[in-house]
Amino acid sequence: MSAWLPVAPCTPGACVEPVPATVALPRAVLRLLTVAVLVLTGIALSPLGRRIPADWVRRWCRTIPRAAGVRLRITGAAAPAGGLLLVANHISWLDIPLLAAVRPARMLAKTEIRQWPVAGALAARCGALFIDRDRLRALPGTVARIARALGAGAAVVAFPEGSTWCGRARGTFHRAVFQAALDAGVPVQPVLLSYRQPGGTASTAAAFVGEDTLLASVWRVVRARGLTAEVEVRPLIPPGTHPDRRALAHAAEPVVPVPAWAHAALAGQRSAPGAAKREGAARGYP
Repeated sequence: MSAWLPVAPCTPGACVEPVPATVALPRAVLRLLTVAVLVLTGIALSPLGRRIPADWVRRWCRTIPRAAGVRLRITGAAAPAGGLLLVANHISWLDIPLLAAVRPARMLAKTEIRQWPVAGALAARCGALFIDRDRLRALPGTVARIARALGAGAAVVAFPEGSTWCGRARGTFHRAVFQAALDAGVPVQPVLLSYRQPGGTASTAAAFVGEDTLLASVWRVVRARGLTAEVEVRPLIPPGTHPDRRALAHAAEPVVPVPAWAHAALAGQRSAPGAAKREGAARGYP
């Protein structure tokens, strides 16, 4: 597999459970319209860039999940100023404003996001670092660009799993992006994201996986009743505490086992024609 094309076994049909409690249709539509207005407002203001105070950006990002009817719970210490690599597990489109609520940062995103309606324009205007995941040879150059941004004092958000998971299982952190933190000599801030339904059990309502559409995922969220997004800011990993990207990625990764069903699904995908060749090529860098 390519370093930027890791495989997740999660699909809407196999993993995304029906929302157990829903709100009335008019309320869901109102939530959807409110989220759309907030995102469009963000696009309109994005040319102002760094002239917008960071606290305003945080408040705006916290307003998006709340407008969608999602309760927000952030725990842990505040992320420090200066160059910083924020890394988190990846479940939903909501992950992006949740991490920006911790600290506004440049997003590491796949080039396909440029083509998304609304979200693509917002990501580009907010200084996203786009990755061409189909070109393995571009990987060292991408890592160098991330390192330059970090070295200049920027915060960069990355999802090292490289793919979204449903929330009941998680993937492993791929190592390439951590080389940028090592090269720039900046700390790594791990963040653990989770979505829970009333009662505290894990919810897949916010998941955006497989062939799922963005609209379908957003609609599940605005229809859900009592959905909570939990953002756990874990202890900072200072620079110089780990000798290489493998050790750094391992230290940043949530200690959550991958279930047996996920292992089996991944094994089946990796045995597909051409998978071994792609995986062998990927080992050259990450």
